[in-house]
Amino acid sequence: MQLTGKLLVAMPGLSDPRFDHSVILVCSHGEDGAMGLIVNKPLPQMRFADLLDQLKIVHGPSLPPVPCLYGGPVDRGRGFVLHGPGHGPSEGRLYVAGGYLVTTTRDILEDLAQGRGPKEAMLALGYAGWGAGQLEAEIARNDWLTVEADPELVFSAAGPAKWSRALAVLGIDPLTLSATAGHA
Repeated sequence: MQLTGKLLVAMPGLSDPRFDHSVILVCSHGEDGAMGLIVNKPLPQMRFADLLDQLKIVHGPSLPPVPCLYGGPVDRGRGFVLHGPGHGPSEGRLYVAGGYLVTTTRDILEDLAQGRGPKEAMLALGYAGWGAGQLEAEIARNDWLTVEADPELVFSAAGPAKWSRALAVLGIDPLTLSATAGHA
């Protein structure tokens, strides 16, 4: 099972409240574990302009809309810019299947601040991480559904509604889901 570039959609029975109704883009998955970014949990108290000011990055009055998100519970002080292809140097960048990139260097923030950044981008603080075999066990336990990562869904401004939209891609109405899982 290769999950890099796929979306994980939290099931209602997932016991960890940090992932309640989460949609996660899996950025890296291998035998050593997995890493992903939650793409549907906005941080309403954080604005991109305020972050740039804090980092002393000069920006104009009209910044592109760059949502700030809770990316996951691991290393919440670290920022990850999830964006589309074709921007800047490859240093500090993780290429994700499906044409997504994750950049962790300051230059991406400077480019976004000056309007030279990628067309689609979001800033995630923190990430979701799994040890070897952990994610596979959670999927087997019915904690997560997997769905193809459509850029329109990933980069949409739908925020919390992304969970329902991701389920709809699978033909699932959220009202029909149960918090208890079974195995045939």
